[in-house]
Amino acid sequence: MDSVWTISTRLPTFEPLKEDIKTDVLIIGGGLAGLLCTWRLKQAGVDAALVEADTICSGITKNTTAKITSQHGLVYDALIRKMGAEKAKLYLQANQNALQQYRELCRSIDCDFEEQDAFVYALHSRQKIDRELEALRRLDFDATFAKDLPLPFPVAGAVRFPNQAQFHPLKFAAGIAKDLRIYEHTKVRELMPGKAVTNGGTISAKKIIIATHFPMINKHGGYFIKLYQHRSYVLALKNAPSFDGMYLDEDEKGLSFRHYEGMLLLGGGSHRSGKQGGNWHELERFAKQHYPDAEITARWATQDCMTLDHVPYIGRYAKNTPDLYVATGFNKWGMTSSMVAADILVDLVQEKQNPYADVFDPSRSILHPQLFLNAAESTINLLTPTVPRCPHMGCALKYNKAEHTWDCPCHGSRFAEDGTLIDNPATDDKRM
Repeated sequence: MDSVWTISTRLPTFEPLKEDIKTDVLIIGGGLAGLLCTWRLKQAGVDAALVEADTICSGITKNTTAKITSQHGLVYDALIRKMGAEKAKLYLQANQNALQQYRELCRSIDCDFEEQDAFVYALHSRQKIDRELEALRRLDFDATFAKDLPLPFPVAGAVRFPNQAQFHPLKFAAGIAKDLRIYEHTKVRELMPGKAVTNGGTISAKKIIIATHFPMINKHGGYFIKLYQHRSYVLALKNAPSFDGMYLDEDEKGLSFRHYEGMLLLGGGSHRSGKQGGNWHELERFAKQHYPDAEITARWATQDCMTLDHVPYIGRYAKNTPDLYVATGFNKWGMTSSMVAADILVDLVQEKQNPYADVFDPSRSILHPQLFLNAAESTINLLTPTVPRCPHMGCALKYNKAEHTWDCPCHGSRFAEDGTLIDNPATDDKRM
């Protein structure tokens, strides 16, 4: 189950921590968000160190579809209604700014960066497309309507974002990581103000950024109720039709399409972690029907943290943690959001103002319908009298037949059949 990125790249390796150290900023988590924070801090002249419990990019980053875009579904009409046009425009600007920073940085990194238009299509509702286009007009963004897409089915219409991008995420990560102060196989066992105790030594830091996908501390911030996790699946197909552009169904259970090195990357089969879904079987059926000559060359799955309002949580971990920061809840758009996170957090840890910080503030209102759905899911699974249980907060685990894992429907922790931890927020293996 290696992605096309994993099988085509060799990342640099780093020694584990073997002594007590001091640093101005400690970053916990070696995915792209953590790497970009560390890289940006080094560029700013700030002493920073990153620790990763496994190896860099061994979690979610290696399983992305690697789109860099401000088009996050049909999100802008909803953002204007929920947050107002001013904040919706700041959200758009933050992501467009992130895209531009990738564009500039990738000029000096060989990572297969290429500009592509991005499309979100609707199968049946032209009205949804029209509402999104009107919202983008209010935000002065040059989106256009599209109808005839190079997909094997008709659509009611699509919203086109020009000049977005795609790249090879691990080649990019290798390019920025090689000269950073990184400690792999260094697991944080205890976190306290200004200090992290790891399996290799104690790290003293003035500021700490948690970039571990799902935040690791339950007693602050309420992330266990503000987030849930969502799985999706990808097939790499050789001998499928080639076309330009990146395409995504506006329905979260729909399909996505992009190309890399002559392969079609077909995504979909989505479901909430711990629930049943279409997984690779759905993609295989689609490919067999529409691309009968295609050959599957790789398959993989990924997991995304979803927020209550579809905006990431980037900023101070909680109101009462002045020197602790977080980047999480990227809602399936981890590449762009990682750069947004680095932009905001590098300013905040230096006690500088950032124009986008208020939009992504983790302490914003949690009064959204998804909050009650998350609470209901947790309550049901906490009361389910079955074993095994998740060591994170005690929810009943569900068996994932497609991936042969035990998954938590409350918060998304995942375990191999022998109990080995695969995905957080759990921090330890589960005894099966």
